[in-house]
Amino acid sequence: MRARDHLYVGGDWVRAASAAVIELVNPATEEALGHVPEASEVDVDRAVAAARAAFEGWATTPVEDRAALVQGMHDVLVARLPELGLLVAEEVGCPLPFATLVQVGGPLLVMASYADVARTFPFEQEVGLSLVVREPVGVVAAITPWNYPLLQAVQKVAAALVAGCTVVLKPSELAPLTAFVLAEAAHEVGLPAGVLNVVSGRGPAGEALVAHPGVDLVSFTGSSAVGGRVAALAAGSLKRVVLELGGKSANVVLDDADLGEAVQAGVRQCFMNAGQTCVAWSRMVVPRHLHDEAAAMAAEVARSYVLGDPLDGATTMGPVISDGQRSRVRAAVMAGVAEGATLVSGGAAAPEGLDRGFFVRPTVFAGASNQMSIARDEVFGPVLAIIPHDGDDDAVAIANDSPYGLHGAVFSRDRHRALAVGRRLRTGMVGINGGGFDALAPWGGYKRSGVGREQGRYGIEEYLEVKAVQR
Repeated sequence: MRARDHLYVGGDWVRAASAAVIELVNPATEEALGHVPEASEVDVDRAVAAARAAFEGWATTPVEDRAALVQGMHDVLVARLPELGLLVAEEVGCPLPFATLVQVGGPLLVMASYADVARTFPFEQEVGLSLVVREPVGVVAAITPWNYPLLQAVQKVAAALVAGCTVVLKPSELAPLTAFVLAEAAHEVGLPAGVLNVVSGRGPAGEALVAHPGVDLVSFTGSSAVGGRVAALAAGSLKRVVLELGGKSANVVLDDADLGEAVQAGVRQCFMNAGQTCVAWSRMVVPRHLHDEAAAMAAEVARSYVLGDPLDGATTMGPVISDGQRSRVRAAVMAGVAEGATLVSGGAAAPEGLDRGFFVRPTVFAGASNQMSIARDEVFGPVLAIIPHDGDDDAVAIANDSPYGLHGAVFSRDRHRALAVGRRLRTGMVGINGGGFDALAPWGGYKRSGVGREQGRYGIEEYLEVKAVQR
């Protein structure tokens, strides 16, 4: 059992104010996984007070020392890589190789990059007759989701720490365990007391943290609906917010693309982490005359997935996170059928031979349009909608006809043409012919996909105030 009985507050492992706990469930087996304390408003108050008390000393700590401590946390986590991979596989349900290489390897890359960037970041600049100084904003509330629990925590915590902020981290109640390992790493390297605090709790604890007068900035990753609630609560005290929210990203396939490559890469990216990825290319926009061929290819890729135990080496897709998420994904699939999209693979029925676990079938719809909910709403499951287009302009119009603008892709044998189309997409990120993860590039979106950016120098900037000193 993965049991945690203490919160991490003020540099110590402390009991929560109440005996209430959050029971954790293994999504692949539906069996009890463990528990964590359920923090209350009292615990949030203690954590914020600890962060506030630590702020002045941490803010005036030389940036080289701050970066060294973050690098030290990184090194501790590297030494625990196999353990962390297993932990994520159990609490999120993704296959163990993906958990180890992506769910843990990705955050380690990001953490090291923040330490590196901080060492050369221009915290002071001469501009005209002034000295422009970038100073830490203060106490940061970091609220993270369950789909990539360690990555989302590291993107916020590491950036805030090297910037000189102190942090109260509240992980999702569905996957909170890696946050405690992050706290252990901070404790092991000697991060000063109160600089990082971890409180596990449900929605009320998150709302108390967002609204707390001792918090200066809220960094939240999650759904657009909850992001709106966070922004509204923060507005009451004019707090700054960084919001990394939902997406309905379009994979635009041009008529000169390698169709097989574009379809396979698109399906794999859409179904990554059982589709529970905010940047999933969940709309595939293909030339009309290639639509049926693309649909057949996509269905074949979808049928190649092996669902099962995340710890079984043969498994290539695990379950979704919870029974509620499974129900939402199945409802979205049924809505797609009712709206007239053509189901070419998968469906709402339970996968054969999997009587336990929150599994859903990898699903592909053809003949979709942006008027259908399956192409407009973020499903957050392994569901792909294929939409035909009639040329580059039509493809761009379809891709941009969305309330979201987080990610996107363009496939073409002509890289200049692909780049030209990519520049027209109203999204925060675009992958050209597959692209790749870049820890130094800004991560964030347009429209309902959020406010602000994470990663690289752009992520550090979110946690700084700018002061002009005229001399």
